[in-house]
Amino acid sequence: MLKDKKIIIQILATKYNLPLKIVEDIVSSQFKFVDKIMRKGNFDGVRLPYFGKFSVNPNRVKHITRLKSEKKD
Repeated sequence: MLKDKKIIIQILATKYNLPLKIVEDIVSSQFKFVDKIMRKGNFDGVRLPYFGKFSVNPNRVKHITRLKSEKKD
């Protein structure tokens, strides 16, 4: 874990009187969600309010699809 991330988690845990593990799970949950959606392989975009939209470049999808079809042949 990054040093800055550890500091932020420590500050939040102290401020809200919560265990470090709980705060770490909360901080990481949004990225775990994005990872889960993108790993499904549907290449759906994911929007996180106040943070941004994560999506796959359509040209990259075509490239990946082409590589997969070449492997099957």
